[in-house]
Amino acid sequence: MRKQTGAQPFRITGARRGLTEDVRGRQRRYVISMSVRTVAVVLTAVLWNIERHVAIATLALGVVLPYVAVVIANAGRENVRSLPSTFIPAPTRPMLGPGGTEGPAEPVPEAAGPDADGPRRERS
Repeated sequence: MRKQTGAQPFRITGARRGLTEDVRGRQRRYVISMSVRTVAVVLTAVLWNIERHVAIATLALGVVLPYVAVVIANAGRENVRSLPSTFIPAPTRPMLGPGGTEGPAEPVPEAAGPDADGPRRERS
């Protein structure tokens, strides 16, 4: 096997996490957020007659947190911090120079018929 010189190797350190690991992380974030919401709703019920201001704050948290939890849980694989630089850039093509000043190019004669390649031989 020949070793390519000048080609950069593929780096896996910048690769994304696997899909199952990503889904597991999103599920974990959602469960934690819903646990915080459950605690907020229970605190609302407990504190309603004791501390009304704190109970209203926990009620607001319990109302807003499901939306925030879903948005956070669905923000999965789109949040790529930086793409790995594993692609080899394409070589640059030279630009075409200015056209000649002697006029248009001469047309190439086309094959006009069956005798273009020479006389045809008949089969016997």
